[in-house]
Amino acid sequence: MRPAHFIASVVTAAAAVIALANPASAAPVNYVALGDSYASGLGTGSYDGASGSCKRGPLAYPALWAAATAPASFKSVACSGARTGDVINQSAALTSGTNLVTVQVGGNDAGFTDVITTCTFGSDQDCTNRVNQSKTYIANTLPGLLNNVYGTIRSKSPSARVVVLGYPRIYKVPGTCNVGLSDTKRAAINSGSDALHNAISARAGAAGFTYIDVRGAFTGHEICSSSWWLNSLSWPVEESYHPNRGGHQSGYLPALRAVIG
Repeated sequence: MRPAHFIASVVTAAAAVIALANPASAAPVNYVALGDSYASGLGTGSYDGASGSCKRGPLAYPALWAAATAPASFKSVACSGARTGDVINQSAALTSGTNLVTVQVGGNDAGFTDVITTCTFGSDQDCTNRVNQSKTYIANTLPGLLNNVYGTIRSKSPSARVVVLGYPRIYKVPGTCNVGLSDTKRAAINSGSDALHNAISARAGAAGFTYIDVRGAFTGHEICSSSWWLNSLSWPVEESYHPNRGGHQSGYLPALRAVIG
């Protein structure tokens, strides 16, 4: 081998070694969070005044993840009370440059608030009937609405990684609570959470999105457990039956970080 060729070969090999030792930096993360009150942080008691009735706050899992990882950009447009149609409107915040999206929606479409109200003030049978009504809606109507949401997200941000988050079971059955709802009502409400899991996970998978099932993370931390990560009946009333600060910090955030780092 000629000296010049030998030197060139050595330089090329050295460059390859350096490249392997110092891989190219990952692309900057541009993150947008979409969703309902579970994503906005309602229940944590700390909210950004500018978000108004949407009740977005710094202790919600999207904001906690952004604070821990410092993405290039972060915007949450999640809003308390949001349904699938509202999240389609929220998707206006997405661009072709958005490369990470989290979305959590479906509970309000399924009548979560009315279920809780009926179960609180009605009989065991009233509660069971209302949950079954919700489960029928979840099985027959919600999947198409979720398809619309997920399709809109993909069209707005074709290259984004999209992570769909589910809902926890609300109650530990049987639990340590001696007052309040009966175990029959608590089990019925939990069956609604399971129905939401089945519908949301299936449609997220069909869309090619990553789904996070948080029911396992919240096991042992439901209402009526020894360590609650969810509010029971609270004041203000709207914060009831939502993840508290522990639910976001110790439940949702680690589940999210296990998937996206």
